[in-house]
Amino acid sequence: MHSPDPRRRSATARLLTVALTLLAALALVGLGADPALAAEGDVAWTVRTASNSYGADRSSYSYSVNPGGTVEDALVVANRGTAPLDLAVYAADGFTTGAGQLDLLPKDGKSVAVGVWVHAERAAVVLKPGESVQVPFKVTVPANATPGDYVGGIVSSLTQSGDAAGINVDRRLGIRVKLRVGGELKPSLAVEDLRVDYAGTANPLGKGDATVTYRIRNTGNAMLSAQQTVSVAGPFGWLRAEAGQLAPSPQLLPGESWEVSVPVHGVAPTVGLTATVTLTPLLVDASGTTSPLAQVEATAGGWAVPWTLLLLIVVLVAVAVGARVLSHRGRAQRKQREDARVQEAVEQALRDKETDVS
Repeated sequence: MHSPDPRRRSATARLLTVALTLLAALALVGLGADPALAAEGDVAWTVRTASNSYGADRSSYSYSVNPGGTVEDALVVANRGTAPLDLAVYAADGFTTGAGQLDLLPKDGKSVAVGVWVHAERAAVVLKPGESVQVPFKVTVPANATPGDYVGGIVSSLTQSGDAAGINVDRRLGIRVKLRVGGELKPSLAVEDLRVDYAGTANPLGKGDATVTYRIRNTGNAMLSAQQTVSVAGPFGWLRAEAGQLAPSPQLLPGESWEVSVPVHGVAPTVGLTATVTLTPLLVDASGTTSPLAQVEATAGGWAVPWTLLLLIVVLVAVAVGARVLSHRGRAQRKQREDARVQEAVEQALRDKETDVS
């Protein structure tokens, strides 16, 4: 038996480390005003925003900064456990997950905005049980930064050895940083790859189900969510079916996209279908007020052939044609028999006449 290649074991361990890091728990204080808590056995710590001129008991960091500007703030980290803690402190860019939640890139991920612009004064903190420390940080926006919204976070991270040899688990706890860089704000959403598929129905006179799929893309420079309405109609807008109330999309960062699949029930098989998607973008300003923007509408066509009804029609036509053919054949056969009877009667009369003459 051959022993596994050490290089292969090393590569596998690195891949598992990356996977576990990406799946590590990340609590965003932006979800509530209480300090965030991470616990694993006897390990526990909290993070919160510092109380200063920006406010007290903030749930997250939010700044409006012009290109070339700077902001100074602080993160408070406290050890609530019974063992000392050695925590790394760093910043990372944010992104929207497939579940619609905000997450942060891992420490070795390639950040290009918040993760690069936020610099903690200390790269690590060592805390005794019950000890807390304030970690100042500075946000420096480049002079050539593009105006718009950026989201990331400042993170405290505990790296521990996992059960498997050579595999580390990264447990992270961070606070969201939302940054709006000054300049012209251009919020914009687009609907891409719109498609409608019809499932049909076994009832030749009934209605079936359709599925409308599309992608919402943030094509502007502001963070946006969207209210959605979806409908499917036949030619000229006849027999329109609505999808009903839909949940808003998650907030999307500039450049991000979100896949949507919406079932629509009670769709008549009108051969040609038109799906219509209407988005109402929702913009949150610096004060937290949500404002609806101009609607975005997209349409796409599809087919809804009533195969069961067509089959029924074909069968009925075939039955009608068959009945007509059989009826015509019956009349022809009766005419033949009648002609034969007349012919026989004529021949018999001629024979009788010849007999009388002789």
